[in-house]
Amino acid sequence: MLISINAAGRQSTKIMPYLSIEGLVLDSFIEQIVADHMTRNIKTVARGLTLRELGDLFEREDHNTYPVTENGQVVGLVSKFDHLACFIFTPARMMPHYDELMRRTVGDVMTSEYIYVGMDTRLTRVLQLMVDHRIRSMPVIDGDQRLVGIISREDVMRALQRYTGSGAPLTR
Repeated sequence: MLISINAAGRQSTKIMPYLSIEGLVLDSFIEQIVADHMTRNIKTVARGLTLRELGDLFEREDHNTYPVTENGQVVGLVSKFDHLACFIFTPARMMPHYDELMRRTVGDVMTSEYIYVGMDTRLTRVLQLMVDHRIRSMPVIDGDQRLVGIISREDVMRALQRYTGSGAPLTR
């Protein structure tokens, strides 16, 4: 609604409806939550998986990050970045024998402090977290601290396209 204010600064009794197509489209994206856009069928890995096995998994599957689970709980994340970082060698960090390096486990290289979201988190919050922390995906955890999905940049981009691109549904 658009409320008219007269020159004296008093609210006019005339209230005009204000409808913006752009506003409706943006409003529909703003209302979207993780549960409606996350990937539910996700693959997890265990701490004991070797770097060799992890590398094979990254090559076979088109994932950037895997949640690391133990007894049904997410204990960390392991990404392609974590895997690649193992191969950086500097004068202060001597190169181990290749076979020894490939026997290291996910538990050795995973990120144990991570950002996660709930199923009812708005996509606008997810987008803000992804941009602020430069992350590609986040686990979705339910009220019982169980993994129920993952939300990725691609999921958010699809939602943005659907709700703000051409042919976006106009719902209110």
